[in-house]
Amino acid sequence: MKIAVVTAGLSVPSSTRLLADRLAAATVAAAGSPAEVSVVELRDIALDITKNLLTGFPSPELRTAIETVTGADALIAVTPVFTAGYSGLFKSFFDVLDTDSLTGKPVLLAATGGTERHSLVLDYQLRPLFGYLKADPVATGVYAASSDWGSGEASGALQRRIEKAGAELASAAEGRVAPSGEPAFVPFEQLLAQ
Repeated sequence: MKIAVVTAGLSVPSSTRLLADRLAAATVAAAGSPAEVSVVELRDIALDITKNLLTGFPSPELRTAIETVTGADALIAVTPVFTAGYSGLFKSFFDVLDTDSLTGKPVLLAATGGTERHSLVLDYQLRPLFGYLKADPVATGVYAASSDWGSGEASGALQRRIEKAGAELASAAEGRVAPSGEPAFVPFEQLLAQ
C-alpha cells in the first residue's frame, strides 16, 4: 500500500508536519499489509506551485509531487489554519491537480491551529474541497490545537483521534484494491449487465 502525505506547514519544525507524521505512523500501524509512506512538503515546492498556476506547466519537482499524490492508494492531507481557513499554499497545490485525479481515493483530513475554535475547518472547508475532487474522506478528521500538544488528557485525546483516523484510512485503502489488483468492489454497471 502506498500512502502519500501532503503537509502545508510553513515553519521548521512544524506542528502540521508533526501531526502528519503521527497520522502516517498510525495508518501504517493499522495496515494489514506493508505500507510505503511518501511525504510532500508543500513549503519546499511553493514557488513551483505558483509558477504552475501562472504558466500551466509543472516543474520536475512539482510533477513528482503530483505523481506521488495521484499514484498513492491513500492520502493524508494536513494544513495549518490561517484566518479561519486552510492555507493558501495547501489550496493552491490541490488547484493544480486534475479534478479527476483523486476520484475514489481514501483521504484522511487533518488540520492544526492555535485554538479549538477553528476545528470546524475540517467539515466546512476540507470536506467540500475533497468532495469536489471526488475523493473519499474517511469519517474521522483530526484537528490539533496548540493545547493538544502538551501532556495529559488533551494529548491522550489527540492520540486516540489519530489512531482512530489512521485505522479508518488503512481499512479504506486496503478495501479499495483486492490482492489481485482488481477493484475490491463490483461496479454497479457490471452488476446490471449480469
